[in-house]
Amino acid sequence: MTISIELIKELRQKTGSGVLACREVLKECGGDLEQAAILLRERGMAAVAKRVDRETHNGVLDLYNHGEGRVGVMVEVNCETDFVARTEVFRNLAHDIALQIAANSPRWIQAVDVPEAVIEEERQKARRWAQEDGKPENVIDRIVDGRLKKFLDDNCLLRQTYIRDDKQTIEELLNETIVSTGENISIRRFERWTVGEELE
Repeated sequence: MTISIELIKELRQKTGSGVLACREVLKECGGDLEQAAILLRERGMAAVAKRVDRETHNGVLDLYNHGEGRVGVMVEVNCETDFVARTEVFRNLAHDIALQIAANSPRWIQAVDVPEAVIEEERQKARRWAQEDGKPENVIDRIVDGRLKKFLDDNCLLRQTYIRDDKQTIEELLNETIVSTGENISIRRFERWTVGEELE
């Protein structure tokens, strides 16, 4: 089967994968674009899993200010080599993450970073809310779980919906970049400031 250049281009734009990988997967899937994208993602996740333990000591600090200097963000994004740290793909990722932090004010990078005391407090709040709202006892646990999931989705950077693509989370964006660069990438730390905010 002959695969058109237009189809390869479309798959590349959709997945960020290389030309050869796109051509091979399209051949395997008989030219089915959606199936090829799914297959590339699955293979990409396997590649991410292989890289997750590699150390990341290179990278960049991205500084971003928004609203005529009323909001400022600094984020450190790390990768394995200086070569990847200098690429446009990697620098764009770091900048997009800084934009995400400015726009959505996450408090933590991932759910495991959230202190257990904060999780317990959110559970208790959700339970009180459900009881005060007169919810039946047999659904309260599901309501608590749902509200806790929403709290983590809103406050953990990797779980947030990407501001440039509402069909993707920041974790998925990070994983796509890991696949396209061939290196492990991690978000090490970030700070977000707003003019006039209270200092802790």
